[in-house]
Amino acid sequence: MSRFICGRLPCRSGQDRRSEITRKSPLVNIILFCATFATTTAVGAIYANETIDSWLLFFLRGLAFSAPLMAILLVHEMGHYVAARMHFLDVTLPYFIPAIPPAGTFGAVIKIRSPIPNKRALLRVGASGPLAGAIVAVPLLALGLSYSKLVPGSGTGEGLNFGSSIILELLCLASFGQFSHGVTVILHPTALAAWFGLFVTAMNLLPLGQLDGGHVIYALFGPRWSLIIGRIVFICLIPLGIFLWPGWLLFALLVFFLGLRHPPPLDPYTPLDPVGRWMGWVAVVLFVVTFIPKPLTFLE
Repeated sequence: MSRFICGRLPCRSGQDRRSEITRKSPLVNIILFCATFATTTAVGAIYANETIDSWLLFFLRGLAFSAPLMAILLVHEMGHYVAARMHFLDVTLPYFIPAIPPAGTFGAVIKIRSPIPNKRALLRVGASGPLAGAIVAVPLLALGLSYSKLVPGSGTGEGLNFGSSIILELLCLASFGQFSHGVTVILHPTALAAWFGLFVTAMNLLPLGQLDGGHVIYALFGPRWSLIIGRIVFICLIPLGIFLWPGWLLFALLVFFLGLRHPPPLDPYTPLDPVGRWMGWVAVVLFVVTFIPKPLTFLE
């Protein structure tokens, strides 16, 4: 058994659609960004410090966690934003959500205030966020692992045990020359930030409802198969929540209330172009290599 721990715990012209985009003050977005940066820095300081020798140094060390995590989330959401604007959609800037540990944030969201014109736009908007975020998160994870420590044996201790994924195991092999089975990896705060960033990516790519993965599956396979796939994944979340991680039950409940059926775009007939189809399948592979069945375990 491997352990990953962190020491401690409608068909109009583009010009017409562009003219209808609502302009609003970014003040709320900026305030939420600053608040989330503060909460993630505080959480990062907890991970990065064993003792408090100086309050200034205490929080400065937390930047090794908050800066990469905020960068991953920002690039993820801006991937959605840029793709939406390229299709002349009315979209807000990202709203970051501050929270308490273990991450200090619930992520970030954007709101698309205009209907999706076709499946090409749906797939590109849905896939661009996770793909952009992963381009930042994977190198940061590799960098963080280069500063992490490998301890023989699964061991015991206090804090959190972070689950592993295919991409994490491959990077462990590249960094340490072995997979994580039977050892303890004490994650550097930057590696931990990338872990959370990729975990959020995997959750967003679940092929359910109006999640990023739901957009991708709907565009690739159409309404009938996207609903079938979504229902199968939803059912699978229940035993995962019962036997592995209770968070899956809460996530399944949230998705249930939001709805498993994906609404159709204005034009459901325009086929995907080759680039969009390629992006969709890369997003599917990204979900497979980042998904973690048992993300967190609390150790005593």
